[in-house]
Amino acid sequence: MRHLLKKWTDALLDGLGVESAAHDSWDVWVACGLVLLIVTLVDYLLQWTVVPGVRKVVERTRTKWDDTLFSTRVLKCGCHVVSAVLLDVVLPVVFDEKSHAQTVMMRLLNVYLLVSVFRFASALIYASFHIVATRPAWQNKPIKGLRQTAQGIALLICAILVISILMDKSPTLLLTSLGASAAVLMLIFRDSILGFVSGIQLSANDMLKVGDWISVPKFGADGTVEEVSLTTVKIRNWDNTIVTLPPYQLVSDSFVNWHAMQLSGGRRIELSLLVDMTTIRFCTPEMLDRFRRIRLLGDYIDRTEKEYAKANESEGVGAGEPSVNGLRQTNLAVFRAYMMRYLEEKTSARRDMKLTVRMLPPTDTGVPLELYFYTTSIYFADYVQVELAVFEHMLCALPEFGLRAFQSPSGDDLRAWTRAAEALRASASAQSE
Repeated sequence: MRHLLKKWTDALLDGLGVESAAHDSWDVWVACGLVLLIVTLVDYLLQWTVVPGVRKVVERTRTKWDDTLFSTRVLKCGCHVVSAVLLDVVLPVVFDEKSHAQTVMMRLLNVYLLVSVFRFASALIYASFHIVATRPAWQNKPIKGLRQTAQGIALLICAILVISILMDKSPTLLLTSLGASAAVLMLIFRDSILGFVSGIQLSANDMLKVGDWISVPKFGADGTVEEVSLTTVKIRNWDNTIVTLPPYQLVSDSFVNWHAMQLSGGRRIELSLLVDMTTIRFCTPEMLDRFRRIRLLGDYIDRTEKEYAKANESEGVGAGEPSVNGLRQTNLAVFRAYMMRYLEEKTSARRDMKLTVRMLPPTDTGVPLELYFYTTSIYFADYVQVELAVFEHMLCALPEFGLRAFQSPSGDDLRAWTRAAEALRASASAQSE
């Protein structure tokens, strides 16, 4: 083969008018150029024939994963590898043994072969992770971060081998020298290293997935996770702004993941209303008669009255005695019972989860009455509508039980008091005259 190349180069040099004495100094480089030209033509020929042919065969199959594995990018990178191997086989024939030119060219050729193999491996990694991402078991997993990690490891190996080839040193020696500068490398690749470790923790502990709703108040993030990569976590807030965080911030600091709430099918609602303590009193027979006409309370009033009457009779408490001597219903207790029935029968509150109407410790602004329940409406718009409907109904039903919500005096209240005081003074002065 070497004689054939020499024959071609001599004929080419003779055609260009180069003297035969200069053939020996030019024929090596002309032969090298011919080899490069032939290998380049072979590379383009493979891309024009093999790539479309394989794609046609792949697209006709029923399976879908092979469309990604044998994508155009993977096939083109494979053609480059074939060309690099062909060049690695043919080009050494051109040079004389142990020549300086051969040493330089072979190093460059090995670097080209290594880079071609790396690009092919990187394309395969990208296609493989893309196939894995379509599997149901891997849905919403941080696939991009894992893919970038694998490609980063391949790039690091490729860089070490390229440097060792150019310096004609063993990779082991190079790694040993890199160990001495590990502190510098850690400073340079700090975010990547921390992101890699944090990404593994987030994935292994199932702390975060694409599509989860998370809240990170410290960084103003409250929305859906759109992307989890090696160095960033992208969160789309409800106002459509994007917050980008490094993964290690989510591992080192706390954040709220609402995905478990969405899976449970129930979202908690806590509503509290301050009741004026001066409006709480024992129920009179007239009040109980009025409460019986409320459909949700009829059976409750009768049952409670029977229980209290039986308890009072056993204690010897007569009907004419003061109310504090026996058991009596209060308007606040009846209202709590009404709200409990209302939540159970008139709203989407879940009965299999915690549901209660309770009183909190009194304050100087009244007695807090809290509604604590879970609703089946887990999405924001529906959840808000349920919350508002329950609160508005509680606020409107409160006066029906002789209760009043506490509210700090407003400007209108002060003006009304002023007008009332002026009217009293005017009436008093008119009477004195």
